Amino acid sequence: MTNTVLLNNIDHQNLKVVTRYGPEYGDAANQAVVFPTEFEEVQREYPILFRKDSEGKFQAVALLGFDRQENLFLEDGMWNARHVPAIHQRGPFMIGFQDQKVDGEVRREPVVYVDLDDARVGETDGHPVFLPHGGSAPYLQHVSHLLRAIRIGEDLSDAMFVAFDAAGLIEPAALDVSLDQHTVYQIPEIFSINAEKLATLEGDVLGQLNRAGFLRLAYLVLASLSNVNRLIAMKNARRAVA
Repeated sequence: MTNTVLLNNIDHQNLKVVTRYGPEYGDAANQAVVFPTEFEEVQREYPILFRKDSEGKFQAVALLGFDRQENLFLEDGMWNARHVPAIHQRGPFMIGFQDQKVDGEVRREPVVYVDLDDARVGETDGHPVFLPHGGSAPYLQHVSHLLRAIRIGEDLSDAMFVAFDAAGLIEPAALDVSLDQHTVYQIPEIFSINAEKLATLEGDVLGQLNRAGFLRLAYLVLASLSNVNRLIAMKNARRAVA
């Protein structure tokens, strides 16, 4: 049970957040949900795959390792990559909605919540959330930007998968990773883009995907798969010193 509350600069004036990464902060997982708003950065570092959530909806994930709780990018409190998935960068913060009066009208506006029970939250170590006189500190500005990107990315992700499905681009994928003659990993229940179908798209379907920006996202997903070889090299380097 989390102690999640609405963030404000009165009750949380002295709040600080540690920005290290590690298993104790929930970062030891071999997959991380990613959003179309960060595909450009994600595809440079990680393979992007698709899977279905508990409700049967497609979501994109970055593959971080092969064993269940393995994140090959974690080392000594650091995340060794040029881009950390937004879902991990956000730390103990999340976005919610609250009724607020704007120009005389009540609207559902996004607000920031914080989990006060999160191990990264305190008042002694880490980055301050607010400035001494109550304004948002640079760290909170960064988090707010991340949360907006996640919120926009969630909506964009739904539309993207509807478009991919309508175009017949989503297919089950088989990812069998051989580290040596005796060690083979199979990544189950994943999907990807059908490269042949993508290459033969034409007419209205192609035009609609292109205008929506989804055509480019499909190619970024395919380009990201070359990072599987990078993960294999990282895994073998870990095994060599184990």
